[in-house]
Amino acid sequence: MVRVLILLLCMVPLSGLTREAPQEVHGALTVNAHQAKRLHELGAMFVDIRPMREWTWGHVQGALHLDLATGFGILASQNIPRSVPLVIYCDSEICPGSAQAARMAVAWGYRQVFYFRDGYFAWQLEDFPQEKGSDDTYTALSALVR
Repeated sequence: MVRVLILLLCMVPLSGLTREAPQEVHGALTVNAHQAKRLHELGAMFVDIRPMREWTWGHVQGALHLDLATGFGILASQNIPRSVPLVIYCDSEICPGSAQAARMAVAWGYRQVFYFRDGYFAWQLEDFPQEKGSDDTYTALSALVR
């Protein structure tokens, strides 16, 4: 009996570590993997907010890496046109960071924010265009400012 109680007490704090991302974000349009792929084909800018380690393992082809904790704030710059369509993603629906990033982009005045809630794992499952490797965010952002 004591062992069961200890086990239950240990599990309770762990349940709070994985929060499910919200279904939608006010001011952004939630898209699924197929809708995201269509936006990719149309040239929308994909923004991966995951940490660098996860980025290097693989990401949507052509995506920008703007880690939510350290790099995403650069989108607040007034030099980036607010009409640029942004598709913001994380790993999956259990990563609330993409919702937080989408809210920030909307607050900064971006008019076409797409919240890809299902994230990179859904993109991988569909075998949509992916790549691995280093970060070339500076070059991509420089192209936007021109």
